[in-house]
Amino acid sequence: MQDRNFKGHAALFVAYIIFGLNTPIAKSVLEHGEICSAMALTFYRLGGAALLFWTLSLFTKKEQVPFQDLLLLFGAGFFGILINQITFIVGLSHTSPIDASVITTTGPIMTMILAAFILKEPITWKKALGVLIGAAGALLLILSGVKTDQHQTTIWGGVLCLLSSLSFAIYLTAFKNTILKYSPVTLMKWMFLFAAVCCLPFSWKDIVTVHYAVIPINIYLRIIYVVAFATFLAYMLVPVGQKLLRPTIVSMYNYIQPIVSSVVAVILGMDRFGLIKGIAAALVFLGVYIVTTSKSYAQLVAEKETKIT
Repeated sequence: MQDRNFKGHAALFVAYIIFGLNTPIAKSVLEHGEICSAMALTFYRLGGAALLFWTLSLFTKKEQVPFQDLLLLFGAGFFGILINQITFIVGLSHTSPIDASVITTTGPIMTMILAAFILKEPITWKKALGVLIGAAGALLLILSGVKTDQHQTTIWGGVLCLLSSLSFAIYLTAFKNTILKYSPVTLMKWMFLFAAVCCLPFSWKDIVTVHYAVIPINIYLRIIYVVAFATFLAYMLVPVGQKLLRPTIVSMYNYIQPIVSSVVAVILGMDRFGLIKGIAAALVFLGVYIVTTSKSYAQLVAEKETKIT
């Protein structure tokens, strides 16, 4: 059991380090909007990852997926990838790297709320307090965008980043049983295929108007990182953790992302970490900590049984 848990934690740790690096890297690509728009970059992620996962599936064990499960995988791809990626990339184009990464840490809070309805996890006063504190921090970041800042965070951008976290929380909770049934490669090849097909009509205009011949090599390399590492590799690692750990523990790894993103963004001069950002980040982290340290349904049942015996 300890080996399984270590494997799950190790997979998530590496995945979220990659995600953390992705925020400033993707932001640096989006700064050249005339070269690569948010919708074009989103399709590169989805289409590129789909191609890589289907290629990898040729060399792995084949799994038969019945039609009813394909429908579930379509839903998982819709929430866990399509909506998650579109709202994050477009939201990132309207936010600073630090703000976007801190807002995504509301994911554990949303996961706990959805787990109460979908997985019957209890909502306690401790969880409610954590939700309020975390929401206050996220709202402070969203509403504190300064118009004179080069990397302004608009209300629209902040809301989109919140929707990104919400869609992934829905994926973690509503499709947990489907996630457990199949290997990461089988899951991701279908989910990314469905997501890419759905994304194509909305991104087609942006894709065909890109002048690929004038894209600098350094932008190509960053796009390759976004597709090959922050999408293909990271999304292959996340299901490993999902299979071995509870959804709330999986969502806790959002903590790593803003730390990595913030350090890189500040080092590269892409953002500043001021007092307001510090207070907002502290509120979000405090809220997440309170929520995720509250007792699960299984723990409460175990304590109740112990008292009875």
